[in-house]
Amino acid sequence: MTTAVMTMKPTRASSPADWLIPIGLLALAFIPIAAGVFRVTTLVGHAEVTPDNIRFFASPIPVLLHIVSVTIYGLLGAFQFSPGFRRRRPSWHRRAGRILVVVGLVAALSGLWMAMFYAIVPADNLLLHTFRLLFGSAMALSIILGFLAIRRGKVSVHQAWMRRAYAIGMGAGTQALTQIPLVMILGKLDALTLALAMGGAWVANLVVAEWRNSQAAMGATARKP
Repeated sequence: MTTAVMTMKPTRASSPADWLIPIGLLALAFIPIAAGVFRVTTLVGHAEVTPDNIRFFASPIPVLLHIVSVTIYGLLGAFQFSPGFRRRRPSWHRRAGRILVVVGLVAALSGLWMAMFYAIVPADNLLLHTFRLLFGSAMALSIILGFLAIRRGKVSVHQAWMRRAYAIGMGAGTQALTQIPLVMILGKLDALTLALAMGGAWVANLVVAEWRNSQAAMGATARKP
């Protein structure tokens, strides 16, 4: 009679980053998702048409595509940045990544379409319009470069570009955080202050992404023999 001895590969204990990072990103994503749900409700419920929303009623498809894609991108993408989750479920990470490439590009390109072809509302100005075109293009380019990098097997490069893309995509969440204190201090914001607050949110997110990229690069260097 023989006995078979089964050896189990030890599993790493979860670290705080495994759940703190997704929770933080989900909290940030909640803001644009909630705004998107409100926008869909106004469109479906045939709310009163105003100068600020008439462009959405005139051409609803781009904004609906943008809302759906941003929602999926924000929720699904949050779990891609959990080190433990990504390590324990690599196949899920790859499948989710393919979906994120598609919805991320839809979010970026639909945002660019709206910036280019929707009527300019009173609160907008040339600076804000420029920010939208700049960061929307940067998001789309980051996703494409990240996808091409993983196709070539360059994992660290892929991760760096995807961090940048997600940081830009979640800019709307940070924009609420940059605008609320200003509104509390100044009251209603003029067009220039609003544009600077929104642009500053995108910049702040990218600064955090670049900080994380530098941390990852230093960690990879330290692991080399």
